[in-house]
Amino acid sequence: MKIISWNVNGIRAVAKKGLAEFLKRERPDILCVQEVKISDAARLQTEFDFAGYTEYWNSAVRPGYSGTAMLVKEGAPKALAIQNGLGIKKFDIEGRVQTWEGAEYFLVNVYFPNSNNELSRLDYKLEFNEALLKYVKKLEKKKPVIVTGDFNVAHEEIDLARPRENEGSAGFTLAERTWMTKFLAAGFIDTFRDLNGSKIQYSWWSFRSAARARNIGWRIDYFCVSAKLKRIVKKAYILDKITGSDHAPIGIELKD
Repeated sequence: MKIISWNVNGIRAVAKKGLAEFLKRERPDILCVQEVKISDAARLQTEFDFAGYTEYWNSAVRPGYSGTAMLVKEGAPKALAIQNGLGIKKFDIEGRVQTWEGAEYFLVNVYFPNSNNELSRLDYKLEFNEALLKYVKKLEKKKPVIVTGDFNVAHEEIDLARPRENEGSAGFTLAERTWMTKFLAAGFIDTFRDLNGSKIQYSWWSFRSAARARNIGWRIDYFCVSAKLKRIVKKAYILDKITGSDHAPIGIELKD
């Protein structure tokens, strides 16, 4: 089982920059996508080239904003159910959560809120984070959980190029980092850090100041798994050579 997650920062833009070719080359069983930025009405009028994949969309109510999607390869393990949202309106109107239920685990695709440069949405984000943690722990009572997506937080100093300069900034506030520690302490494993030790690699770069070319980045995209699934995760990686978005795709491979 190969699962890839990617904040595409606009599905229409990345579709024009080789998303179909990326799917053909990587052949993930499931691609979890965040920040699709397309409404239901616009999506139905657009023909994307996702041959061999079934599409599941969770668009935000606000056009051109947020939203998630899951592309499931034909022949991939069959889902028992696919559900959108947390069941909380003020979060669900932004299309931030999708849950794929397989026979042995849940896969939750999440686009965490950005707390914004002025931290104007920090309280909203922390409230969302708590609701998400409660939700996945409830799922975990039934079977293990994989949580993936853009968490919009660099957990430790190793996870961004310039920690001192960014201390207290959106995505690196004490409150956000403390919540990430709490999330992991609740029984989830950061697969990239677990399998790659102190390797320095980033998944997001600002569009400003040629940050990507200079590799002045942040690792804010994650695959986190219930402790029970640790034994079946054989690879966790960042495809940082793939362009088309300000984020790089990330992936995991699971043993049979």
